[in-house]
Amino acid sequence: MAGILLLGPVLFRDFELPASIAWGGRQRLAVHHLPGGRRVIDAMGRDDAAITWSGVFSGDDAGERARLVDLLRAEGPVLPLTWGRFLYSVVVQDFSVSYERANWMPYRIVCTVLRDEVEGLIEDALSLVASVADDLAASAGFGADTGDALAALDAPEAGRLGTVDHSAALASLGAVAGAADRSLFAADAVMSAASVDDLAGAGEVAGELASAAFARGYAARAYGDLAGAAS
Repeated sequence: MAGILLLGPVLFRDFELPASIAWGGRQRLAVHHLPGGRRVIDAMGRDDAAITWSGVFSGDDAGERARLVDLLRAEGPVLPLTWGRFLYSVVVQDFSVSYERANWMPYRIVCTVLRDEVEGLIEDALSLVASVADDLAASAGFGADTGDALAALDAPEAGRLGTVDHSAALASLGAVAGAADRSLFAADAVMSAASVDDLAGAGEVAGELASAAFARGYAARAYGDLAGAAS
């Protein structure tokens, strides 16, 4: 896959990025069987499947990066997981690594979903522009500079595909998402420069990465929604 995949303080890169990510789930159902073969089905709510992927830790720091993910598995914190237009709060349920060489360690990870952060926000949205504005407000809550983008969304035809207002709003949203991406890479560079022992206690940098992950996830979703606006 191309693009960004971030789990808590870990920004996956190179061979660590998977070819695909498995996600989805089921609807919990209570099925009541009535005489004559009839049924009554009560929908009990979503039941998200675990999110899984695999890749390879490679390079001189392969062991350190694998140990960092294993530390997240061992401690069990709730972490932001974001890629593309997806943003979840998860806990690492299972992490397995195969040591083949010091610089080549295939891995597989399974994350249990606590919340679909983006879906919850969209369910409460009343309109396209309101949904995008709510996403931006959430992104701002995690440190993103969204002032120009919010102003662009106030334009009369910001939600109408093909208009000047829509193009300007889309450009502003792209700038917010781009700035969040740069924050992710900058924080990841700091984490990569530290030792594993330092990483375990680097709460401040890990917090910056987590905030940037949420900011980036909401901004990316806002951009995608506005880009697909109906004419």
